[in-house]
Amino acid sequence: MPVKRITLHNGKEHSLLRFHPWVFSGAIKIKDDVAEGELVEVYSASQKFLGVGHYTNASISVRLVSFTPVEINDEFWFNKINKAYQYRKELGILNENTNVCRLIFGEGDGLPGLIMDYYDGHVVFQAHSIGMHMNRENIVKALQKTFGAGLKSVYDKSSETLPKQYAAGVKNEYLVGKGGEQVVVKENNCKFIIDWEKGQKTGFFVDQRENRLLLSKYSKGKKVLNTFSYTGGFSIYAALAGAELVHSVDSSAPAIELSKQNAVLNNISNHEGYAEDVFDFLKDKDNTYDVIVLDPPAFAKSRDVKHNAVKGYIKLNALALRKIKSGGILFTFSCSGVIDKMLFYNSVSAAAIEAGRNVKVIHYLNQPADHPVIPFFPEGEYLKGMVLWVE
Repeated sequence: MPVKRITLHNGKEHSLLRFHPWVFSGAIKIKDDVAEGELVEVYSASQKFLGVGHYTNASISVRLVSFTPVEINDEFWFNKINKAYQYRKELGILNENTNVCRLIFGEGDGLPGLIMDYYDGHVVFQAHSIGMHMNRENIVKALQKTFGAGLKSVYDKSSETLPKQYAAGVKNEYLVGKGGEQVVVKENNCKFIIDWEKGQKTGFFVDQRENRLLLSKYSKGKKVLNTFSYTGGFSIYAALAGAELVHSVDSSAPAIELSKQNAVLNNISNHEGYAEDVFDFLKDKDNTYDVIVLDPPAFAKSRDVKHNAVKGYIKLNALALRKIKSGGILFTFSCSGVIDKMLFYNSVSAAAIEAGRNVKVIHYLNQPADHPVIPFFPEGEYLKGMVLWVE
């Protein structure tokens, strides 16, 4: 079946020639009668082939999966997914001590609109575009060929990531396997129970692996507070590194319960979890903690709310800086893609001024290699952080 075509206005091809994978609606001059999620070939005004991708009737109209002419068939999907898996193996991300990682990171792995996380043979699939969701059977075939008998299950959790106009009628379901078992994974020899069916995102925040390990170096003998803790990732690392005590705080009671189960799983006895609002919890905690972790959810998911997000980061960081002990260590993060590094760093600086605390930057932090950032797509760099010494 012939692939339909989209032709761009003159001059609108330059970003694609630099391998940026998005075509915006305003760049399109002519298009065939294209259905949502359908594959299209994109051409310049002079009819130069630019790429092939999935069409959607939105601001980002095409997400390119290839910049060369290629048939999008079973071999294509296998090559993409196997290549991503081999990259993670070769870098040692998956090893005898770690059996969890991000397997596919959208544009960073050449598959815009697709996120897949790997949990010791279980894969959680999240489509962010209707085109990717329509190809889930092809993607499952590629996973089966890549992992063979080692693939235990594939869970489609796309109902909450697809745009609202497509999510109606989409249900989360197993595409391989049937679930029902408790899954325990290892990350740097720390053990975690994963609940992708009921938990946030894919069940675990795999992007903080290296930053959790860094926290271990500053935790021995310290009183550590992990805010927005979810299921206790940072908390477990701190406790196993010899922290005097560790407190997890999250507004989600089920997440706190799972953090307590993770503490038991790792034979940790000095951990407490609190299902409370972080701002309320910190109000009366003057000079209580030596180390505080601030890892909030995205304060800004669109540019329309960027200003309010900046105010939120300043308020949160200023509060933590007021409360932390002298000589304390603050780990602070933003996972908002629309908040760039400099804006976040300026927000933290403003918070330090507001709190009246002198600080020194010990580390600048970002996302790990299984969340690859390609130079042609800087938008993929969403996680940024700082480690501060507080005078």
